[in-house]
Amino acid sequence: MSLRDDIAKEVGVALKAGQKEKLSTLRMLLSAVKYKEIDQKRPLNDEEVQQVVGTLIRQRYDSIEQFRKGGRIDLVEKEEGEVAVLKAYLPPQLSIEELRELIKKIAAEVGATEQKDMGKLMKAVMPHVKGKADGKAVNDAVKEVLGG
Repeated sequence: MSLRDDIAKEVGVALKAGQKEKLSTLRMLLSAVKYKEIDQKRPLNDEEVQQVVGTLIRQRYDSIEQFRKGGRIDLVEKEEGEVAVLKAYLPPQLSIEELRELIKKIAAEVGATEQKDMGKLMKAVMPHVKGKADGKAVNDAVKEVLGG
């Protein structure tokens, strides 16, 4: 069963259970997946669905930041609830320690030792962490490993 099918099934479960917040988040996710399928003119595979989930999570984090600045704690809580629901559809995320170890290993492989090698190292690391770590976290860890 595909991830998209799992999400569609969860919509029914949330509807029957009366979980309004989860239901609305899942419907929003399913809608975003359908729009992406229309753009691609084909069904999405699980990895592409996870990319859509990641995009929605990043959008929620941006909104949370703006709502915090505006003092809208009620909206912050709503967005955080949506993030919690969406994260269930991503693979387990790498811990900071796991990420640092992976980056150190790849840095040794590609010969990246200083700040000017950051682009080369990021290019080598990203395929290994796709869907398992946030790009900003990867960027921060790479800077740390390279001594920046």
